[in-house]
Amino acid sequence: MKAESKGSGTVGKALGVLDQIAAYGRPVRFSDLLSDSEFPKATLYRFLQTLTTEGLLAYDPDRQTYSLGVRLVRLAHAAWAQSSLAPVARPYLDALSHRIGETIHLAQLDNAHVLYVDKRNARRPIEMFSQAGKVGPAYCTGVGKAMLAFLTDADLARILPQQSYHRFTASTCGSQAELVAELEAIRLRGYAFDREEHEPRIICVAVPILTGKNRMHGAISVTSSTERTSLKQLETLVPDMRDATRKIAAEAEFWRFPMEQKTMQTAER
Repeated sequence: MKAESKGSGTVGKALGVLDQIAAYGRPVRFSDLLSDSEFPKATLYRFLQTLTTEGLLAYDPDRQTYSLGVRLVRLAHAAWAQSSLAPVARPYLDALSHRIGETIHLAQLDNAHVLYVDKRNARRPIEMFSQAGKVGPAYCTGVGKAMLAFLTDADLARILPQQSYHRFTASTCGSQAELVAELEAIRLRGYAFDREEHEPRIICVAVPILTGKNRMHGAISVTSSTERTSLKQLETLVPDMRDATRKIAAEAEFWRFPMEQKTMQTAER
């Protein structure tokens, strides 16, 4: 399947090439990129040269491969510090992790997908897909459904058709109608479950991070395995999770970047 650029114009197309290389998860040769690209050879090569010159890609002349560049690491670190909930949520995730001892995720929506922005491992870690920095599906993960359920009608109408509804397991939601029904139940309950919908044996309970005005900022989840717990047992953790999300939401609502806060203080003098 040919990779398609998701943005418009030159910048959007170049970002599409970055996404394409990132999706490989390893250094990749030009020939492989070309076979999976919508661009002709000369255009793809020009994008690669520009991205490499700007430090967004790195080229290994010995292996003749492209990989993501160090500049992206700097940008990712800045985005984590300035745009994600992670710095605000850190002490509350630490406290929750210490209290319950299970895997905890902090996630935000990245367009129509889930972006895991932070994670605390369980005292007895288990292997799973989710890691800080990874992008996952929204329609079949606890944090994804918890966030989707509290979007505005306009945002939800835009995002629902973008879900793939691919069945990862026998429990995966397989249609938009099925997901809509699930989201209605989540709104009434106030939290979501992952019933082995994305990975076999992996279950979770997820709580949205909502401001006082019901604006959705993200979600947290407590995740474990059916081999050592159950959804009913995880559900008993919801009060502690809600306490954490209320504190995160309260701080996020009034948080200002350090420079912005300094500018505001100067203006008030």
